[in-house]
Amino acid sequence: MCGITGIWGSTHRRDDVRGMMKLMTHRGPDAEGMFISSEGSGLLGHRRLSIMDPEGGDQPIYNEDSTRAVIANGEIYNFPRLRPELEKTHSFRTTNDSEAILHLYEDHGSLVVKHLDGMFTFAIADGPDFMVARDPIGIKSLYHGRKNGEFMFASELKALAPYCDEIEEFAPGTLYHSQEGFKTFYEVPDILPEDRPIEEFIRELRETLEASVVKRLMSDVPVGAFLSGGLDSSLICALARKHLPELHTFSVGIEGSRDLEAARIVSKYLDTIHHEYILTERELREKLPEIIYYLESFDQDLVRSAFPCFFTSTHCGGKREGHPHGRGRGRTVCGIQVLQGHNGQGVTSRRASQVGLRTAQHKPPARGPHDHGPLDRGPGAIS
Repeated sequence: MCGITGIWGSTHRRDDVRGMMKLMTHRGPDAEGMFISSEGSGLLGHRRLSIMDPEGGDQPIYNEDSTRAVIANGEIYNFPRLRPELEKTHSFRTTNDSEAILHLYEDHGSLVVKHLDGMFTFAIADGPDFMVARDPIGIKSLYHGRKNGEFMFASELKALAPYCDEIEEFAPGTLYHSQEGFKTFYEVPDILPEDRPIEEFIRELRETLEASVVKRLMSDVPVGAFLSGGLDSSLICALARKHLPELHTFSVGIEGSRDLEAARIVSKYLDTIHHEYILTERELREKLPEIIYYLESFDQDLVRSAFPCFFTSTHCGGKREGHPHGRGRGRTVCGIQVLQGHNGQGVTSRRASQVGLRTAQHKPPARGPHDHGPLDRGPGAIS
């Protein structure tokens, strides 16, 4: 997870961009960089968490003659297939997957988004022109606003709030180009149920899930996995373990919790190197304000899932850098809201989300990403 930000319209507000970057240090503790347009067109800022090409992949990344630059957050899963083709006409400066975005832009302009399979937000400086985009279903967060005619953007609300009066969410599947304005390049379609043998659905589900896990294992740093012992995280760990020589798994929970016991059983079965962190009620209360600060949401389901996400990420941050997880699995079965109708005595109702079903059914042009982690060095929540 990285943080991107910028102001397009002038280069006078360098201190503001530095301030925006500082407010997102937690997203990218390893390095920072700034692009300053020589033409006075604008500024780009980047905070980096080093996953791909840790030594040589700091951003901004420039093209061969340094006339264009890119900053990005996320991962381009089809980078291993893109690079050999791009190398026929371009010279790469790094082995960072974000560089492929820049060279694709040189070849295809704003249609670069049609060639990407991944979760991403990125911005490209091209002389006086500028482009920013967000992945098809909005896995990576992005916000934008304007002040005094200047276009501003950042990965988090807190980075824009001190410097911009009006802020909006940058819509998923959308790009902005300084010459073309806003354009939608992807919308989740409504897909009618198909009458096919159940065996076909089972086979396709297994193949799609395994392919989804495997492409998320691409990393130049060690990979671990969050494990609660539930269906989602256990499936992810089982598939990841199949493709890795060893796998570190991480769990958190209150002493005696069923999740911890279930995770131990799954870990033993999969032969993972397992790590646990025991939570106390006091820690949960004390960390709630901090969790909401990073989460930037009071949504009851997000806050609930953020607790294990936060503590697991804190616990494993020094051991592993990338962490597959099971977040989003519920959308394949319509999703569940467990706190709706809370009456102060306990949870009283649940409901399925048709939006979740539609999201799960769609196939983005990039054969798309499914999970998102708003908080931490290892993006994910426990089931």
